[in-house]
Amino acid sequence: MSNELIQRVRTVIANTQRIPVEKVTIDSTFQELGIDSMDGVNILFALENEFDITIPDEAAKQIRGVRQVIEGVEKLIGGGTADAAPVTS
Repeated sequence: MSNELIQRVRTVIANTQRIPVEKVTIDSTFQELGIDSMDGVNILFALENEFDITIPDEAAKQIRGVRQVIEGVEKLIGGGTADAAPVTS
């Protein structure tokens, strides 16, 4: 995972939550950052806009931390799926 990707994801999370980007580390959990499920949905929408991707609902439900977000975005940017389950159209 590139430093640019990590920084962009951290920035999106920080801006969405109105917290300093320094507080958002790659190892932060949503719980540590005070992010609840509604906040998580807002973050995922912001990430979809930032990276022009679609995050599958099933993958979104499993995300609990910043590292998972970065790994999922990285897979989607690379043309893969964010989870192992097949995505149907």
